[in-house]
Order: sequence, then C-alpha cells, then structure tokens
Amino acid sequence: MSDNARKLDADHLVPLVEAWDSGASQWPAKEREVYAHGLDDARALITVSAAGNRSKSDQDPSTWLPPFAGYRCQYVTDRVADKTRYGLAVDPTEQAALAESLSHCPNEPITVVIAR
Repeated sequence: MSDNARKLDADHLVPLVEAWDSGASQWPAKEREVYAHGLDDARALITVSAAGNRSKSDQDPSTWLPPFAGYRCQYVTDRVADKTRYGLAVDPTEQAALAESLSHCPNEPITVVIAR
C-alpha cells in the first residue's frame, strides 16, 4: 500500500449516525447493512482524505461543507439524492443549509432512484 492510500478513507455521504437519527433506526437489519456497505448507489460512499473525514465526522451541511467550493454543488445534490433515495428525514436546520447551498447550483440536476 502506498503512503498516499493510507491518507484516504471511504466516507458515507450521509454519515451512519445521521442516517440512523434520520430514520434508518426503523429499518430491518439487512437494509441497514446494505446502506452501510454502500453497494447499491455509487454516491453513498465517497473517497476522501482521512483528515477531511475526521473534520466532517457526523456533521450535516448546517455545520460542515466541503472545503473545496468547486465540489459543494455535487456534495449537496448527492446528499439530497441519498436522503431522498432512502426516505431519510431532513430536519429544518439541515433543510435551510441545503437550500442555501443549492441556491448557488441553479442548473445542477438531482437524479434519484428510490430504494425503499
């Protein structure tokens, strides 16, 4: 393994704690396992720097956005798609932060295939 690979993590776009708090706690164990492994949607797991993963932790967009502004539109649209796909709740604070971020992404499409 190269030194560079050691600096990378696989990160859940919507952290597992956030998913649990947003409705995954009510899912059957098998469905939670599928979600945790991120095998049914390429957007569910993203490759990030280990430092970036630690800085994000289990925060939502109301308290954390990617430091690279050029990635923010993809991040928020993918997050909306992931939450919609799985029927996960969005609290008012998160919704306001997503709406604010999305206002800077006027032509960014959001594609969703419902999982549940």
